[in-house]
Amino acid sequence: MKDKIIKKATDMFLKLGFKSVTMDDIACEMCISKKTIYKYFSNKEKLIEEGTEVVHQKIHAMMDEVLAQNHNAIAENFEMREMFKQMFQSFDQSPAYQLKKHYPEIYEKMMANEIEDCSHMFRQNIIKGIAEGLYRKETDIEAAVKFYYTLIFSINENTMLEKEAYELEAKALEYHTRAIATPEGITELEKHLQKFNI
Repeated sequence: MKDKIIKKATDMFLKLGFKSVTMDDIACEMCISKKTIYKYFSNKEKLIEEGTEVVHQKIHAMMDEVLAQNHNAIAENFEMREMFKQMFQSFDQSPAYQLKKHYPEIYEKMMANEIEDCSHMFRQNIIKGIAEGLYRKETDIEAAVKFYYTLIFSINENTMLEKEAYELEAKALEYHTRAIATPEGITELEKHLQKFNI
């Protein structure tokens, strides 16, 4: 039952907003009593916290699937972007923006994990791209990682609409790639910009 509550609540939070969905709404949607929810979660914040952790795990499982497909470094970033599009395209408001605005403590905790995970992934992507000759071998890897995650997280936490955040992320990806790409990497980038109509 606990897992079912987390799943339903998280779906509702992402679609309707963390602030606007109440415990009553969740109970009503699931045809259970509010008391049943409180048996597992002492308050709404606990439910949001566990829900964001589930989303975090789901995102990382999907990212692992993309990595397992063994694309080249530039294609990999575009495939990741497509994955996020599929996952979040039905939402009007950016989940990160809402969480930061209404539940900053949960947001900060989530971001600490995300920055660590994303930094690792970006770092691996750059190392892979250098080995493939798509990124310049003299690239300052740590600086490039930091620049890129600062851009991406800043877009997500300061852009209210998910569609707008998604479009800005495309610009950030192009900007990041052009900054470190070799001529071969630029050719590969242009190919993907055309393929995804960016």
